[in-house]
Amino acid sequence: MAHPVNKVNDFVATLKKDTEKLVKEQFPQKILEMEELLKQVKELSSNELVHVDIPYPEPLDGDNDSDEPSNKKRKAEGVNTNNHGNAVHGTRVLVFPGGSIPYNKIIHKYCEKTKPWMKDLIEHSNMVRMWINFLIPKIEDGNNFGVSIQEDVLNEARQVESEASTYLDQISRYYLQRARIITKISKYPHIEDYRQAIRELDEKQIVSLQSAVLEMRNHYASLHDMIMKNIDKIKVPRSANAHNMY
Repeated sequence: MAHPVNKVNDFVATLKKDTEKLVKEQFPQKILEMEELLKQVKELSSNELVHVDIPYPEPLDGDNDSDEPSNKKRKAEGVNTNNHGNAVHGTRVLVFPGGSIPYNKIIHKYCEKTKPWMKDLIEHSNMVRMWINFLIPKIEDGNNFGVSIQEDVLNEARQVESEASTYLDQISRYYLQRARIITKISKYPHIEDYRQAIRELDEKQIVSLQSAVLEMRNHYASLHDMIMKNIDKIKVPRSANAHNMY
C-alpha cells in the first residue's frame, strides 16, 4: 500500500501537469468558444421577451358611499388604508386562469447555456491557483522577482474565481427577485408599476448575461496571456546563478 505522502506527491505532480496543459491548450480553445457564445447572447433582444400574462380582475370593492366604515374602524378590522384614508385591498389569489406563471423561457434558455461556462471558469481558476501555490518556493531573502510574478498570477486567479461565483449567484438572485415581483402582480394586478418592473428586470438580466459572458472570455484571455508571458519565471521563480550569489 502506497504511503500517504507518496499519494500526495503524485496528486501534486498530476495537478501541475494537468493545469499547465489546461492553460496552454484549453484556454485558447475556451476563448474561441466564449466568443461564439457571446455572439449568441448578443442576439438576444428585449423585443423577443414574453411578458407575464396575469389578468386584470374586477375590483373587489364597490364605489365608496356614506356608510363606508371610518379609517379608525378599518384599522381595527385589519383593513389597510392609504394616506387619504381610502381602503387598499390586495387580490386574494387562489388559482390563475391560465394555470401556473412560467419563467421567462428565452432568458432561462440563455441562463442554462451560460451556467456551465461559469462553473468551468470557477474550476479552472481554482486549478491555476493551486498550481501556482505548489510552484511557490520556500521563503528566502532576495531573488524573489519570480515569486512576485507568481503572486500576481495567484491574485488574478483568485479574483477570477470570485467573480465567476458572483456571475452564478446573479442568476439565482434574478429568479428570486422575479418571483417576488410576480407575487406583487398577483396581489395587486391593477398596479402597472409591478408589471413594468418585470419587464425592466428581464431586460436587465439580458445585459447582465451579455456582460458576464464578455467578462468570462476576457478572464480566460488575461489569465492565458499573463501565464504564457511569464511561464519560465512561474515554473522556476529563482535561478540557480542568482541563488549562488547570496
